[in-house]
Amino acid sequence: MSNDAKSPENGVVRRRGLMYVLSSPSGAGKTTISRRLLELDDDIEMSISVTTRPPRPGEEDGRDYIFVSDEEFSRLVGEGALLEYAHIFGYDYGTPREPVESALAAGRDILFDIDWQGTQQLKDKMPDDLVTVFILPPSTEELRRRLVARAQDSEDVVDARMAKAADEMSHFQEYDYIIFNRDLDESIEEARTILFAERRRQRRLVGVVDFVAGLRKS
Repeated sequence: MSNDAKSPENGVVRRRGLMYVLSSPSGAGKTTISRRLLELDDDIEMSISVTTRPPRPGEEDGRDYIFVSDEEFSRLVGEGALLEYAHIFGYDYGTPREPVESALAAGRDILFDIDWQGTQQLKDKMPDDLVTVFILPPSTEELRRRLVARAQDSEDVVDARMAKAADEMSHFQEYDYIIFNRDLDESIEEARTILFAERRRQRRLVGVVDFVAGLRKS
């Protein structure tokens, strides 16, 4: 689906981009859904977070994360250069402000894979640009199975993530939309449907006044 509404006279209706947040407990599916959205839709790009966490196997600096030192992260926080940040499982994560603001002004959408704490910080700073979706697993048993199947974390870390999941899921009411991730393909389609609808909110179509004026003249 195109990012812009077509105009019979001058091509496109200008649109401000949106910040599209997917949140869930670890293992509930947000990362997989995010990747499929990026593959299927050319008009949305991933927000690249800065983190003090060391790279995992296969991760690339500047593509998956921007890996920084503790000192550099503290400097970014002090300068107000992060839209949101959080300390998670021993490491710091944050979203650089400038790339997001530039993308929105240019009519590009930004996808966020962040937790409820980061989402609240974005809501405090840029509420009109934000669309939030919380993804729930079908059961706690399935959530644990997915975490174990990833084979990325020790049993202690899996236990910690399961304990944290209960708290994370209690914040579902703070989100605009809920997706129950029972079937991955259906969940991806639901996420795309929400995105398409939100692109047509009147407040984001900054060129619609001129568009309608042109229609009335023609």
